[in-house]
Amino acid sequence: MDTSALNRFVGEIWRNEITPELVDYIRIPAKSPHFDPDWQAHGHIDAAVGHMARWAKAKIADLPGATLEVVRLEGRTPVILIEAPGEIDDTVLLYGHLDKQPEMSGWSEGLGPWEPVIRDDRLYGRGGADDGYAIYASVTALLALQQQGVKRARCVVLIEACEESGSYDLPFYVDHLAGRIGSPSLVICLDSGCANYDQLWLTTSLRGLAGGQLTVEVLTEGVHSGDASGVVPDSFRLARALVSRLEDEKTGEVLLPELTAQVPADRIAQAKVAAAALGDEVWRKFPFAGGTRPTASDGVELVLNRTWRAQLAIVGADGLPAPENAGNVLRPQTTLKLSMRLPPTTDAALAAEAMTRALTEDPPQGAQVRFEAEQAAGGWNAPPLAPWLEASIQRASQATFGRAAALMGEGGSIPFIGMLGAKFPASQFLITGVLGPHSNAHGPNEFLHLPTGANVTACAAIILADHGARKG
Repeated sequence: MDTSALNRFVGEIWRNEITPELVDYIRIPAKSPHFDPDWQAHGHIDAAVGHMARWAKAKIADLPGATLEVVRLEGRTPVILIEAPGEIDDTVLLYGHLDKQPEMSGWSEGLGPWEPVIRDDRLYGRGGADDGYAIYASVTALLALQQQGVKRARCVVLIEACEESGSYDLPFYVDHLAGRIGSPSLVICLDSGCANYDQLWLTTSLRGLAGGQLTVEVLTEGVHSGDASGVVPDSFRLARALVSRLEDEKTGEVLLPELTAQVPADRIAQAKVAAAALGDEVWRKFPFAGGTRPTASDGVELVLNRTWRAQLAIVGADGLPAPENAGNVLRPQTTLKLSMRLPPTTDAALAAEAMTRALTEDPPQGAQVRFEAEQAAGGWNAPPLAPWLEASIQRASQATFGRAAALMGEGGSIPFIGMLGAKFPASQFLITGVLGPHSNAHGPNEFLHLPTGANVTACAAIILADHGARKG
């Protein structure tokens, strides 16, 4: 493969086609069904599917025998399935998703979730990086191989619309399409992150997730705080005490053994290399307010904290009026939404059960306590890289970014990967993405770094070529 020609080809498609397509895609508020239960009536997910399918169907006309189908199962979000026959008797599965997180507040002036803006190679707006670019990158990688006459395996591109809700629809499609997907020897997922925009980053693990809503009720109705305080316990204080059963509030260390795991030696070694490459960027990429400091001063510990250690976040609350509406009332209840990131190898179901026991047993001062577990998604730890794939990743990064690739775990979850890891235990996994420093997936000011999108696309093409050469 002529990598210089590859980079030119991919760069032109990104400039002339993919970027304009993503601009229009960002305008579609295709929120995941968890955030838009009436998604069918609103039609935004279908609009995003149609938008992507039109472009992809026109482009794969240049791939002999390639087909595209929008597959729909009753009552479930649709998927886009592309099948591109190859010259090599093997299969590669390329994965992405098109559903989005909700708007969130705090977008900078001139930016918004559904208003695409390009500034300094950054395309701002919800969903471009997470993960709207995936179908465009996958198809472009195949076209790049076709343009140079490079042989490859059969490729299946699967784009779902339920990932941000935990991919609960996807297992039904994987079973429904099992015969068409086949048994891939390589799975490429373009829905992960990168620690900088200077090299290819391979995700080696993903944390799991357990969470739910903790409610502490002390009264049947609010009462005057001057009358009741000192007699009736404050529901927020009791909720705070219950949360302390899960974590040390001074350090953030999670206390329940069911929620922790030993970090493997190879992941510690990779964390040391990643921390050395990133330096202070491990923590400087976050928009710390005032004099806020990171939870540790050692970069290796910070990498391990966000990739292999359980961490709790309070992501929502109810029962608390806005300050301007808050009177001197002792409130009847407090509800906190808990999000517990779990080590990749922790059993999420057992972790959720342990959280439930810890929060509800022996309620403080006899308060009425409920914990409604809402999600329990297992993490994932990648199998060892095959020598050919390890070499290909390094070659691809050098040919596109001009620097060696790096390996590190990710702090988030991709439920689909764990499912496929169990379904195809012999497969190799290439998990990468474009969500780098300040890209802020799920939050305000989310952006896609356009040059990184093009480079990741070219890397995927090189790795597909090397996979084909090995198999051929």
